[in-house]
Amino acid sequence: MSGTTKSSAGLQRHGHDHGHDGHGHHHSYGHDQGHHSHGHDHHGHAHDDEEDHHSHEHPLEAGELVRIGFVAAAAVASWLQLWRWLAPWDVIALGATLVGGYPIFREAFAALRRRRMTMELSMTIALLSALAIGEFFTALVIVLFVLIAEVLEGLTVGRGRRAIKDLLDLLPQTTWVRENGIEREVDLHDLQPGDVVTVKPGGRIPVDGTVTAGNSFVDEAPITGESLPKEKASGCQVYAGTINQSGMLEVSVSGIGADTAFGKIIQAVEEAERSRAPIQKTADRLAGYLVYFAVGCALLTLLLTRDIRSTISVVIVAGACGVAAGTPLAILGAIGRAARAGVIVKGGLYIELLGQVDTVVLDKTGTLTLGNPVIVQIEPVSGETPESLLTAAAIAEQSSEHPLAKAVLAKAAEFELTPQRPDSFHYTPGKGIVCSVGSEEILVGSRILMEERGLDVKGIPAPPGDQSEVLVARGGWVLGALYVADVLRPEAVAAVSALHRMGLATVLLTGDRAAIAQSVGRQLGVGQVAAELLPDQKLARVQELIAQGRRVAMVGDGINDAPALMQAHVGVAMGSGTDVARESANIVLLGNDLSRFAETVHVARRCKRIIMQNFVGTLLVDGVGIALAAFGWLNPLLAVFIHVSSELAFILNSARLLPGAGHRKANPPRQV
Repeated sequence: MSGTTKSSAGLQRHGHDHGHDGHGHHHSYGHDQGHHSHGHDHHGHAHDDEEDHHSHEHPLEAGELVRIGFVAAAAVASWLQLWRWLAPWDVIALGATLVGGYPIFREAFAALRRRRMTMELSMTIALLSALAIGEFFTALVIVLFVLIAEVLEGLTVGRGRRAIKDLLDLLPQTTWVRENGIEREVDLHDLQPGDVVTVKPGGRIPVDGTVTAGNSFVDEAPITGESLPKEKASGCQVYAGTINQSGMLEVSVSGIGADTAFGKIIQAVEEAERSRAPIQKTADRLAGYLVYFAVGCALLTLLLTRDIRSTISVVIVAGACGVAAGTPLAILGAIGRAARAGVIVKGGLYIELLGQVDTVVLDKTGTLTLGNPVIVQIEPVSGETPESLLTAAAIAEQSSEHPLAKAVLAKAAEFELTPQRPDSFHYTPGKGIVCSVGSEEILVGSRILMEERGLDVKGIPAPPGDQSEVLVARGGWVLGALYVADVLRPEAVAAVSALHRMGLATVLLTGDRAAIAQSVGRQLGVGQVAAELLPDQKLARVQELIAQGRRVAMVGDGINDAPALMQAHVGVAMGSGTDVARESANIVLLGNDLSRFAETVHVARRCKRIIMQNFVGTLLVDGVGIALAAFGWLNPLLAVFIHVSSELAFILNSARLLPGAGHRKANPPRQV
């Protein structure tokens, strides 16, 4: 089987031993050299692409093609009865069966030594039985079908693994570093945080970092799934693996290799291959039971009918490879699709659990909203202008580090105002700012602050329930109020709607005021809303849902969400959230796009459906096939055709989840 797992980035060799009660399924149908074989035990692949034997550009082993060609030619010669010129019996088919079937016999012998019942062992029993009764041509065709099926299966499964190499090709191996005004080329692994790299137009950004100079548009689709390029200027965050489209950029390095968002995607896909979800263990157990069941039915058929051909057909027709190989392939495909959309899934277990989720718990600030308050309304008192109100507020906020300061200064910039620096500045938590410009005192803050200073603010209307207010006074006069709100993410309504269409219940948990929480809940159509919660209360709400039998996914971004993220069946963190939240979560949304989460839930559910289709299909095909064979209605050739075609059908069914081969395929990176 072909399943490339070696790459320039040092990917791990993958070979899982997925057995049940001594059941396994090992194929080594490539070269006969012991150091270079394909081993899969329903169906973890271990495959080294040695340059001496196998080009990286060619997915097939030369030995596999030679063996298939030899067996096919022998089958044609046997069918034409050319053996009659050599001997009174079909020596061509006998010899070709023994030579061509050597990998099958070798694995069967290995299974015997391990005292394990494998598909190769049951197939060997059938082949030897066919040879014993003189069905040489039948045995040869069985070998040919099995060899072809293994190659086709290997190509399909290998396509999933090549998705990793496609991702790796997105990164250049060297970059240019600016030191003391001089540029020099260095290897990526020689970079240190704080170094400044230069990225030319058309080049791929090699590191995570912050733009220190330059202006350009960057295609972030390989990382965040965002379809439109984003403008980047000084102070903007950029990701490794993204494409600088137009201008020159200088980037201060913050993350290299495995510490980048791109590196975490690679790790997630690799971990998906190494780890085994519970559903994979179930598939392996099913495969084991089916082999034992087929052998038992074959013995019963032989005892009742004394028909050796029917007995051989019973052994041959039962196939469990499709479900055993198709299950990890479907999970790998689902994780690969999520990675292409900028969603890191930390293992196959969480794809399986996400497919079972029936309730999604959502944090508000930073998850459903942008987490950056903006001024949505300016309310000057009679005789004042929005400009005078904003100017006074901006003077006070220039020296502030409060989150509202950015909102005030951003709005002042929209009005093209250039406020001066205050001469003095004092901030009182919970009240606001007192500063001065010349002889004038400026107050920016709450009603409590204004009333303490003896100012009458009764005439200023209270803000709507989902907004907060910032009152402004200058020189002893109240100028008016700024109304501030945390704006919903643009995709939030569509994302919640998509979750509802999939039949998921939604719950909003937040520490914010009840009025604001209810307003956000109404806008989004969230099923339940709970406000003014402390972190331990959020945790308790999640525990209550789990106690009710719900399968819960929690989506959050802050330190206060970490306990609930860890308690939920699946924890999902926004990529812009805190390190604690990202580490506590099982899934990370790099692009902070909730619609990508909804897509990942859809993919996880599709993965679950495909695996169940393979399970039911395998049981149905094997059950009907064994019954037909036992009654003598399937000859061995038809039995092997059903075995092979059903196996390939189930594997191809799983392959539908794999990202398209041409989807965002990496071009050779230009020099950066």
